[in-house]
Amino acid sequence: MKPFTCHTGKVAGLNRSNVDTDQIIPKQFLKRIERSGFGKFLFFDWRYNQDGTLNPEFELNYPENADTTILVANENFGCGSSREHAPWALLDYGFKAVIAPSFADIFHQNCLKNGILPIVLPAEDIKYLLEQSKQAEYSCTIDLQEQTIKDDQGFACGFDIHNHWKNMLINGWDEIDYTLSFEPFIKAYEEKGI
Repeated sequence: MKPFTCHTGKVAGLNRSNVDTDQIIPKQFLKRIERSGFGKFLFFDWRYNQDGTLNPEFELNYPENADTTILVANENFGCGSSREHAPWALLDYGFKAVIAPSFADIFHQNCLKNGILPIVLPAEDIKYLLEQSKQAEYSCTIDLQEQTIKDDQGFACGFDIHNHWKNMLINGWDEIDYTLSFEPFIKAYEEKGI
């Protein structure tokens, strides 16, 4: 995984609650075995019309949301089934962070394990970010080390994250990388011949 330390990016607003994983990545696209290539299917039923053309009424298809890397949504984002493909699709599309008032537990963990930073903020901060995201070039900076979000209009807030996951994201480690960080201790133990 790529380390996440400080990221500045355009913000897209998805002012919807209870967005489930079947909307994030519909079931018909779960046959792939690679972790890549899912971005084109992200929010497929909302992004595309029946004839395969882009739905101009879907938020991510608005011109101002081109090349966004930070997604802001409403409560209970990622509910539904526990498919790991959902964060794979978000990451492949280009999102580095998702901000919401609450997340489904398994989805939240799957984001962290795959290099996406899920940030929980109070409803009033979400309301502000959703409103600002309507601007064509609205961006903000997420500093994981400092655990802050700021924009150039005076908005600033902090967020919480468990120290373990903060360390994992800053180092760009998955769980195998984390285990391998103990390799000197493992080798020392093995050399004792116990």
